Amino acid sequence: MKLVVAAVGQRMPGWIEAGWSQYASRFPPHLRLELVEVSPAGRSGAGRESAVEGQRLLARAPGRAWRVGLNGSRQGWSTEYLAERLAEWQIGGDPVWLFIGGADGLAPEVLATCRERWSLGPAVFPHMLVRVLVAEQLYRASTILSGHPYHRA
Repeated sequence: MKLVVAAVGQRMPGWIEAGWSQYASRFPPHLRLELVEVSPAGRSGAGRESAVEGQRLLARAPGRAWRVGLNGSRQGWSTEYLAERLAEWQIGGDPVWLFIGGADGLAPEVLATCRERWSLGPAVFPHMLVRVLVAEQLYRASTILSGHPYHRA
């Protein structure tokens, strides 16, 4: 099964790339984690940056994908709940695309195409850091399903 994190932003700082690579490399062969980056919209002052970024994200995603929007406006998912969702996604067989917006958040047009919305909780995180947090949580969820001792809660 393929998990794709589609995120706004390119040329991330080295520590973000290192964090992403660390977790992405830990996934088993049957559960691949990939990153798709789209360029952020320029700051026009017109307030349409997230819409432009949303169009770029949607243009990259296949129609058949199970879509999940990262959205901070809802109660967060526990890691155990994410593991349940991951198990269901694997049964479904479709690629899962998780969308992360840019500095202004995820465009409503993208959220409208998503079957689920995942929040990391009420705290606000830099959008570039969210990709690392998502990778770690997906890895942690996969270890719960496989019985690996990484998750000790």
